[in-house]
Amino acid sequence: MSGLPKGWVEAKIGDVCSYIQRGKSPKYTEKSELPIINQRCIRWWGIDERYLKFIDPEQWSSWTEERFLVPGDVLWNSTGTGTIGRAALFRGLNLADRVVVDSHVTILRPGGAVTGAFLHRFIQSPSVQSAIRDMQSGTTNQVELNRIEIIETTLPLPPLAEQKRIVAKLDALSAKSARARTELARIETLVFRYKQAVLSKAFSGELTREWRSGQTKPGAWKHLPLSQLVSDGPSNGWSPKADGKAGDLKSLKLSATSSGALRLDESTIKYLDQALPTDSKFWLLADDILIQRANSLELLGTTVLFDGPSREFIFPDLMMRIRADDKKVLPPYLATYLNSEPARAYFRANATGTAGNMPKINGTTVRETLVPTAPLDEQHEIVRRIESAFAKIDRLAGQAKRALELVGKLDEAILAKAFRGELVPQDENDEPADRLLTRIRAEREQSPKGRKRPVERKITMRTAKDFLNAKIPNWPNGGISFQDLRNEFSGSYDELKEAVFQLLSEEHAMLQQVFDEKRSAMMLRRREQ
Repeated sequence: MSGLPKGWVEAKIGDVCSYIQRGKSPKYTEKSELPIINQRCIRWWGIDERYLKFIDPEQWSSWTEERFLVPGDVLWNSTGTGTIGRAALFRGLNLADRVVVDSHVTILRPGGAVTGAFLHRFIQSPSVQSAIRDMQSGTTNQVELNRIEIIETTLPLPPLAEQKRIVAKLDALSAKSARARTELARIETLVFRYKQAVLSKAFSGELTREWRSGQTKPGAWKHLPLSQLVSDGPSNGWSPKADGKAGDLKSLKLSATSSGALRLDESTIKYLDQALPTDSKFWLLADDILIQRANSLELLGTTVLFDGPSREFIFPDLMMRIRADDKKVLPPYLATYLNSEPARAYFRANATGTAGNMPKINGTTVRETLVPTAPLDEQHEIVRRIESAFAKIDRLAGQAKRALELVGKLDEAILAKAFRGELVPQDENDEPADRLLTRIRAEREQSPKGRKRPVERKITMRTAKDFLNAKIPNWPNGGISFQDLRNEFSGSYDELKEAVFQLLSEEHAMLQQVFDEKRSAMMLRRREQ
């Protein structure tokens, strides 16, 4: 790491953190006052509290003080394919005032020479994330970031004041790119709505209204059941029992049509060790129409026109195939209508299936589908106009997708620029990072090392006493029962009981116990001073 800007220094993460440690594996309970953060909670933007778990109270005392998180800690996922390397800057929780992490998360606590926000951004940078694979140890199923590797990771360290300027600039730029990503992500929804609007106009006759007005004798539209528009089908496909052997027979997988367009690649084709005669009913021919007869409700009825080579593929049992009578309807026209929202809604409404089973449509439902059928010459014009409109919107969608990819690359480029010292100007009045590190090391050497102590009793007692101290000034004259206090206090029974006992037993006790005959209960009253 050469050529650092003036005032910067190369340091190791171990040099700039006062505490680097994995969490512990706890005994869990359904709910308690002590949550624990797991790797699923860790997001680049912060802590997703929906995935918090909770520690059994009997284990609380085993968590020493340094294990409790403080704002500014960086939490780094250290295990797990797909989650390893992700980090969050801890700013506190909405759910609780105190929290720890489990054994899959490493705590990096800044020691004064680096801010948590700067360290978090450094971990997010391309140089670190691209090196994560090399830093891992363990098997493919349980990769790990070794603590020693983390400690030895080098980072370019600017002066503390410059770190804050860098983070502020990154935050501002990230907010802009986040807005851009949000807007670009909306394009997919807009494309779907646009296409459905085109289809709605197409099959209501509105799309070709002007075209019809120019015809000498325009034909009439009819609403016909699909059974009158096909020459064959619907018929279900074939899914032979797999024997583990790969052969030459190519069968489509359900995923070949799930997108609403035909996909023929290695991920959507299954190779079977079977033989079929050339006249088998399962061979697909050009212009066959495939309908997903079983799938989730979202995908049920997905329809595509097969435009691949004839007699090279078969189709599975979860699909059905129809063949259009081209004297009455064009295959692209029929396939496009069946994939439109009115037809798909009809399929969903008539699906069968019990809870836990995949929804299905049968041949009768498909045959009874009513199809708004234009004359053949108008069908040609409708198909042409739909294809033209879809081609334009698909080009725009493609541009939006590429722009979204570029935003991601721009974020990476900005992070790389930040850690080369090129994002914000340097200030010669800033204390150089090497001088700051030297001063912090000297202060550490002079300060005594405190003994690690269990923190549970100290913190929970303070929490209960704070509750009581806030409550006592407004205590009712008649006193209050312990059960009434228990109903208001969010901590555990034992915490509150011990705090009350301490207030009762002090030399100049603030509280006294008095038996209330009307309520037949012991009441806690303020002692007159």
